[in-house]
Amino acid sequence: MALSNCDDQMRGGLDTMLGTPPGIVLIRSLRGKEWTIGTHRYVVLLLTFIAYACYHASRKPSSIVKSVLDPEPINVHQAYPWPVGDIFIRDKELISNMSRLHDKGWVPFNGEDGTVKLGEIDVAFLACYALGMYVAGHLGDTLDLRLFLTTGMIGSGIFVGLFGMGYFWNIHVFWFYLVMQMVAGLFQATGWPSVVAVIGSWFGKRKRGLIMGIWNAHTSVGNISGSLLAASVLEYGWGWSFILPGALIFLGGIMVYLFLVAYPEDIGFPCPHEMDSHAKAEIGPKHVEAQTQKGGIVDVETAIPQGSMGRSSVGLLEACRIPGVIPFALCLFFSKLVAYTFLYWLPFYLSHTAIGGEYMSVKSAGNLSTLFDVGGIVGGILAGYISDKLKARAITAASFMYAAIPAMFIYYSYGSTSKSMNIILMMIAGLFVNGPYALITTAVSADLGTHSSLKGDSRALATVTAIIDGTGSVGAALGPLLTGFISTKGWNAVFLMLNIGALIAGLLLSRLVMAEIREKICKENPSPNILGQQRIEASTSQPLLRDQRLGGILRDHLGFAHVAFAGGCPVKR
Repeated sequence: MALSNCDDQMRGGLDTMLGTPPGIVLIRSLRGKEWTIGTHRYVVLLLTFIAYACYHASRKPSSIVKSVLDPEPINVHQAYPWPVGDIFIRDKELISNMSRLHDKGWVPFNGEDGTVKLGEIDVAFLACYALGMYVAGHLGDTLDLRLFLTTGMIGSGIFVGLFGMGYFWNIHVFWFYLVMQMVAGLFQATGWPSVVAVIGSWFGKRKRGLIMGIWNAHTSVGNISGSLLAASVLEYGWGWSFILPGALIFLGGIMVYLFLVAYPEDIGFPCPHEMDSHAKAEIGPKHVEAQTQKGGIVDVETAIPQGSMGRSSVGLLEACRIPGVIPFALCLFFSKLVAYTFLYWLPFYLSHTAIGGEYMSVKSAGNLSTLFDVGGIVGGILAGYISDKLKARAITAASFMYAAIPAMFIYYSYGSTSKSMNIILMMIAGLFVNGPYALITTAVSADLGTHSSLKGDSRALATVTAIIDGTGSVGAALGPLLTGFISTKGWNAVFLMLNIGALIAGLLLSRLVMAEIREKICKENPSPNILGQQRIEASTSQPLLRDQRLGGILRDHLGFAHVAFAGGCPVKR
């Protein structure tokens, strides 16, 4: 009995000190035994998947209700020079356009500058999201990630819901909607650095691209769920399209608080970046219990890593100096510019474009736009798998960005011929657009956040993720803003902007791509200088480190700084 009481006190002390979620404590008491580390990993994958799907679902309503707030088609005011005028406009299209003018929209978004104000709403959200990301990343490496993520989700739900309440409160003041979006953007910034830090802390680098590629489907699942949810209640008033996704992320935040274990150290398991597979089998909660039952005194500070509160975080400038962070951050700037333009404007484009000679309803356009994200799911998984197989993140990301250029051009040119053609081309475009975006924001960010230059300090995960995704989010804000202005001139100009953005994104990775190619060539055909160096070192019985043989620090694929070249191949200085 005394030993049992000692165990209970010991476990209670660990739970309090390491912040074990109350839901896990309850399950543990009901089951009477611990989960394995594998079970914990599955639960972490599921919880973070649901959490970030809720984040994206709560962002989707603004794109669904655009055509309700500003229902007037763009081409109604489009002026054609004589002798074209209205003569060569098909009657079917003209009647469809005119029949939709009875809906006056919602003040202040239904005026001549309606699309501009809708663009300003988007950029207000994304600008605050991008700025908040840098702060959120550092806080995520400093505070309790579970509580930090919970706060962000609950706050996001409240302010997304308040935006929708503008419908029921009959608010027609522009600044109200602007402020709601700005505050929601700040809370939304907590999401991505937190979930990537959690996943990066639970999983090592082996097959990380494939695992995170599959896991990253939460983005597209969230977009699809948000679109379907918002469109399903649109007929009852556009306010419901915000309130329901807001309630969803609010409930998701409560679930995260109850069950998410942010770091394996929090419950006694070792960090995967520091321990090998044998050490993992020996250290954990059962190891502590065995010591306690033997009558030994367990020092919590030394027996179990202190988890999410026991390490020092790195600063923004120090994180920026990690090799590869800046190039990938700049690439993501243009990649997210393209991806978020589709996210926020694709339903609007579909409802204002004649597909097969017919216009579709706002609800149908919202539902159809989800197929872009279906293609994005495939693209994220495919990019992760290919990058694992090639062991080349930069080559994979750049190749997808270049392939997105013809995919978007063909979609714009031939997507309007029929609904079937639109669906096929939309999914192909989504595959190539979202593939590199998913790869950079997941596997690449996790790789850099646990880079060898950090000497095993994984507390840079949230900070590095925030730098990369925060920079990308600036592009995400710029894309929808520019689209609000450019779309008034015609959608051909919008797609030209998207193609240029994809091209620049690929070019920004050129140096990293060349370094990866050079490394692979040298591995297949090592230079005489390096082979001679290997023979000399072998003859003197000096151990030869793997990263000094051929690729030097390039073996990590992302650390391209501080290398010299011998016989055309990179070697470590």
